[in-house]
Amino acid sequence: MIRALQPKHVAAVIRYQNDPLKALKTFNQVKTEDGFKHTLETYKCMIEKLGLHGQFEAMEDVLAELRKNVDNKMLEGVYIGIMRDYGRKGKVQEAVNVFERMDFYDCEPSVQSYNAIMNILVEYGYFSQAHKVYMRMKDIGIYPDVYTYTIRMKSFCRTGRPSAALRLLNNMPGQGCEFNAVSYCAVISGFYEENCQIEAYHLFNEMLKQGICPDILTFNKLIHVLCKKGNVQESEKLFSKVMKRGVCPNLFTFNIFIQGLCRKGAIDEAARLLESIVSEGLTPDVISYNTLICGFCKHSKLVEAECCLRKMVNNGVEPNEFTYNTIINGFCKAGMMQNADKILRDAMFKGFIPDEFTYSALINGLCNDGDMSRAMAVFYEAMEKGFKHSIILYNTLVKGLSKQGLVLQALQLMKDMMEHGCSPDIWTYNLVVNGLCKMGCLSDANGILNDAIAKGCILDIFTFNTLIDGYCKQRNLDKAIEILDTMLSHGITPDVITYNTILNGLCKARKLDNVVDTFRAMLEKGCTPNIITYNILIESFCKDRKVSEAMELFEEMKTRGLTPDIVTLCTLICGLCSNGELDKAYELFVTLEKEYKFSYSTAIFNIMINAFSEKLNVSMVEKLFHKMGGSDCAPDNYTYRVMIDSYCKTGNIDLAHTFLLEKISKGLVPSFTTCGKVLNCLCVKHRLNEAVDIINLMVQNGIVPEEVNSIFEADKKEVAAPKIVVEYLLKKSHITYYSYELLYDGIREEVWNNNGRSLLPQDPYKQAQVRFLADYVQKQVFEGLFLLMKTEGEAQEKAIEDVKEKLKVLEEQGLKDLLAEGSTFVNGDELGYLDIVMSTVLGMYKVHEEFFGVKIVEEEKIPVVFSWLNRLIEHPLAKEVAPPKEKVLGFLHFIRQKLLPSQAAA
Repeated sequence: MIRALQPKHVAAVIRYQNDPLKALKTFNQVKTEDGFKHTLETYKCMIEKLGLHGQFEAMEDVLAELRKNVDNKMLEGVYIGIMRDYGRKGKVQEAVNVFERMDFYDCEPSVQSYNAIMNILVEYGYFSQAHKVYMRMKDIGIYPDVYTYTIRMKSFCRTGRPSAALRLLNNMPGQGCEFNAVSYCAVISGFYEENCQIEAYHLFNEMLKQGICPDILTFNKLIHVLCKKGNVQESEKLFSKVMKRGVCPNLFTFNIFIQGLCRKGAIDEAARLLESIVSEGLTPDVISYNTLICGFCKHSKLVEAECCLRKMVNNGVEPNEFTYNTIINGFCKAGMMQNADKILRDAMFKGFIPDEFTYSALINGLCNDGDMSRAMAVFYEAMEKGFKHSIILYNTLVKGLSKQGLVLQALQLMKDMMEHGCSPDIWTYNLVVNGLCKMGCLSDANGILNDAIAKGCILDIFTFNTLIDGYCKQRNLDKAIEILDTMLSHGITPDVITYNTILNGLCKARKLDNVVDTFRAMLEKGCTPNIITYNILIESFCKDRKVSEAMELFEEMKTRGLTPDIVTLCTLICGLCSNGELDKAYELFVTLEKEYKFSYSTAIFNIMINAFSEKLNVSMVEKLFHKMGGSDCAPDNYTYRVMIDSYCKTGNIDLAHTFLLEKISKGLVPSFTTCGKVLNCLCVKHRLNEAVDIINLMVQNGIVPEEVNSIFEADKKEVAAPKIVVEYLLKKSHITYYSYELLYDGIREEVWNNNGRSLLPQDPYKQAQVRFLADYVQKQVFEGLFLLMKTEGEAQEKAIEDVKEKLKVLEEQGLKDLLAEGSTFVNGDELGYLDIVMSTVLGMYKVHEEFFGVKIVEEEKIPVVFSWLNRLIEHPLAKEVAPPKEKVLGFLHFIRQKLLPSQAAA
């Protein structure tokens, strides 16, 4: 005998069937069976199956049929289930509609129905609506139960009022409701959310003292709150307490802890915890591995993420789309595109089908890598795979093109997407507008904005802020204000970023009156200023030397509950220093560390040191410099420059010299100006050796003009570089002419060659003789030769006789004595100071004689000078540096043409 089909059999088939539509087909087919009639149980199973899978239209049809066949007063449980199904899918309005229709269909809601709808409203942030439902429930005489109060407490906690939730918890016994673990944990979670850790922990202990211990599901919700904030240590503390009371962790517990450790950055610890799950008799699931892989990727541990993926597969856990997309995205963000491609190929071999997120990650990674051709290829591949209407992919590529400065291509892509039936959204427009603004193409960006408005795209504040920022950077403030007006006309309220951008633009343009007006308008519009707003205003007033007004703003800012940051304090200190109010500046400087707990920086010390240096207050300069050393702030180039400048101004040359040497020894490069100041001071004090040492130190450390670097031969550079440096310092007015003469002579007197021979004789009397004769040659003999160049006829003859007479004086007034002992040169066998001076002035005397057609150096009249000069000319170094005869003749001819009055007139 065939047994009749019973409702419980149909219900079992529906529950077993995974496909909701197949279950519905079975449900409809059995209605044709003889003698079969659906019961509340079968209807309920079918509605639950459809609701669980989001088949709401079919579910509503079955519900309508149910109402016709079953007494509606019995359907409250069904309605509650439907409300929860809608709630799980975020369809809050549909859930509310179901609740509101219960009365209409003669099913009076009980406290359970009210609890269900209130819970959905609270979960999705509709707190005021949930409160209205609660008041309505009380008005019609339905008494709240423990779940009602728990939902109310959850609402208070979600709105940042855990203390109100605690009061409600304490009042529950008076309302006839007993405490339970769920209600306690709701309030404890609220305190933890608000970072009231002490109160939360105290309440948790109180719950345990009451003999109430949460089950593992309730406890998991509590530690999930803590682990989301990365507070794993507190979670472990609570966990140890409940374990002592017999609560055993499940896989979800471990997954929560793994997530918490990953958020905290303790990835290695999270990996060890995953390994330990097996010892607890549990098997890690795809969520366990995905959480850890996600943590590895977020902290750029991509090799470890790949190892985790392999281990996951080896342990028989099948990766899902999230697994592959997470690790592919991680490699793409790190610019490791080859690794991303390898993972993708392996995944596709195992049956993974790339989705929108996969292609988006690949395009983004290639764009960041600058490989736009491959990014475009991946994009078009995605289009061919059926993602033609993917706004995400279009926006990803638009972003990449804009980032690479390829805004024209981004604009073309935006046109293409419209042709393919994919309308640009606000992000598309924002990306293009931002790209154009960065390129300075503001008129084009404005055109895109107008196009978006014309197409009915709902613009957001970012669009307008981007354009306003662009115009402010170009100092086109009128246009920026015009964009602000457009923004207001579209019902978009400017935020603090909008006003800060405009205020900053006005501040840069030094329009203080407009700055004040805009700030007042900001307050009138109800926009609360932030620390950046006040920093801009304070900077504006300080630049305009209105420091008292800046200080008033500083006080106002504090009354608004805003804590000054380092920018605020540095701006004020700088403003006070510029205004000469150094005592107030120093007071504020001291509070920087003591009151505001900011570490001192080199920049802030430099501001203070410079201010006191300008007032020549050396004691304060030194005090600040020593304090700087004690604050772990290393003096920089600017610090040393100011210190050296201060000591030079006050005549403390010893410290100026010491600080310059210290600066160079620390690898800091002093400017020519700084070196020049110290050199001038040393020369004034006749400390020539130290001054010359500084010149040599400059050469050794590469503090030289460009001409020195063009000398490739080391020996020539060693001789020429100091002279070039001194000449450059004079040319740029870094040293006085007096310092120049002393330094030039001092350099000549230094060790001249590798043998260490001095340019001057050792005997002091002879040194004085050499200096006198060198000066005589440079001034008297050279002046006579120069007179030859600009005279002719009788005047020139007289000039020639004058030169001869001066050379005779040179021979008789000391040269004979200096060369009396048969020395080749004045300084012995090597060239000396006087030798170099003489070769410089008369080393080309034979060319001069040829040019003028007269004898200047006559052997019979000045034999000593004649033989000496010829020995100088034959010296290897003189020959090496001597210019060609033709070049000298050409030069003399050119100079004579310029100097002769008759030639100049012609």
